[in-house]
Amino acid sequence: MPFTVNDLKSFAQDYAKAWSSGSAESVGAHYAITGKITINRGDPLVGRDAVIEMAAGFMAEFPDLNLTCDEVRCSGTHALFAWTLDGHHAETKNYVMFSGWEEWELDDDMMVAKSCGWYDADDYDRQVAGRGL
Repeated sequence: MPFTVNDLKSFAQDYAKAWSSGSAESVGAHYAITGKITINRGDPLVGRDAVIEMAAGFMAEFPDLNLTCDEVRCSGTHALFAWTLDGHHAETKNYVMFSGWEEWELDDDMMVAKSCGWYDADDYDRQVAGRGL
């Protein structure tokens, strides 16, 4: 079932707010029960509980995590969600800001059935280590 651009923009804004809320369960609530995410060609995380665990890891790593929705594009049930994350790394205390995107396949209930996420891991590592933005 295709969704309107406004429907998708609202969903993406809610998703970004969920990431910024500190509630991993709120992030997981945007995924189908059997939804999955793959990040930077890593192993797929399958199921809402796996998504929640992944989100909780990022939230622990960045206690003041803020995620903004930069852009949303859609074609039927396929969408692109571009984002920027910023916050202070829990261990190093360094300020980190990096961008990426997720390619979504949405189910008929407008839940994420499949996400393929991307960000520059080298840039992320550099900033966590304190080598600047």
